[in-house]
Amino acid sequence: MKRIAALLLLVVSTAAGFAQSPSAPAETKLSPAERNMAQAKKLIEKNPKDFEAYNALALALSRRARETSDVIFYTQAEEALQKSFAISPDNFDGQRIHVWLLLGKHEFAAALDAAKKLNQKMPDDVMLYGFLTDANVELGNYKDAEAAAQWMLDLKPGNTPGLTRAAYLRELFGDIDGSLDLMNMAYQSTPPSEVEDGAWIVTQMAHLKLATGKIDEAEKLSQQALAMFPGYHYALGNLAKVRIQQKRYDEAVELLKQRYQAAAHAESLFDLAQALQLAGRTEEAKQAFAEFERKSLLETNRADNSNHELIFYYADYAEQPAKALEIAKREYARRHDVFTLDCYAWALHVNGQNEEAHKQIKALAVGIRDAKLFRHAGEIALAAGDRSAAESYLRQSAELNALQSEQDRAALAGLTQSAAGRVTQQRNHQH
Repeated sequence: MKRIAALLLLVVSTAAGFAQSPSAPAETKLSPAERNMAQAKKLIEKNPKDFEAYNALALALSRRARETSDVIFYTQAEEALQKSFAISPDNFDGQRIHVWLLLGKHEFAAALDAAKKLNQKMPDDVMLYGFLTDANVELGNYKDAEAAAQWMLDLKPGNTPGLTRAAYLRELFGDIDGSLDLMNMAYQSTPPSEVEDGAWIVTQMAHLKLATGKIDEAEKLSQQALAMFPGYHYALGNLAKVRIQQKRYDEAVELLKQRYQAAAHAESLFDLAQALQLAGRTEEAKQAFAEFERKSLLETNRADNSNHELIFYYADYAEQPAKALEIAKREYARRHDVFTLDCYAWALHVNGQNEEAHKQIKALAVGIRDAKLFRHAGEIALAAGDRSAAESYLRQSAELNALQSEQDRAALAGLTQSAAGRVTQQRNHQH
């Protein structure tokens, strides 16, 4: 389950259309989403013709999808929404939830179109601006996304969904400190009872710390998130990244196995296979990669897919560059977010189309500071003959990623030695 689904829930979890009653003793062990599901079902039992109760159930089921990373809850949410429409056709709250489900299924263009139409009907609805932000982010329309996020904060200053979206945009624009400040503000305004919301925000803060090489702080925040919401798949994945940076590969493998058990998605399996490779467990890695490819290919033509991971698998592990480019072109035709642009440029590079790949390094233009993207840009620039840009990109990658720093520094040393050699040759020629 990709990050977009997580951002969405922070809107809808604050917009449920029913009041929460105090929890009974039997409900204390339930997650926030499970409590909401139970309350909505009670309302439906009391009045099966209450369309708002079905809307509330759809919201709760969608929130449960984030908690568990189980997409079956999206299907159940759609079923609940259809019952709402059967009672009250085209009710506004139901239409709004429908937009959110389109986003959850990664049908971004359709979601953007539907959100724009609803926004015309209800121009002061904060939630719709959240959906406009999400759809535009995923399509790569960052100016429109920023404008929509600003509307959220203008209409309701300090609202948590607006803060988290603004924080994500700050990260994309390279302002990590600003992103952390906004996430911290969102966390401070999150009720203690909303343990999963809080754990999600803390996990994002850990991600931001890790993105700037602050490994110890990222570790503490990841562990804090797991203490708040034990077994949380987002936090397990983040802590595994910390362990990889610390070169504690076997521990990373175990964490990623736990995450895959909780969230059995192809992209989770790809991360596990990579960690197994780093741990020197070659045969296990080979098996995990093979299973990843099988699962990923089953969903490659769906909107909600693992094509980014599949591109890197074919490019970096399977040595099938033509397949990598075929999939990258398909994704590039659908969306132009920074991560899709990076995949496309890398697929072009491994196919020897370095000049075109160099032109396509648009992913960094927005300002994002990501070690992997910088490394890709550096290698592409080097292959295209732009040594100055290559040195800059590789140096930034090394500063951000301890694991890659040795490789980056070696590449930088090679660049320096090569440059020194050229100067010596020029001087000898002059003499």
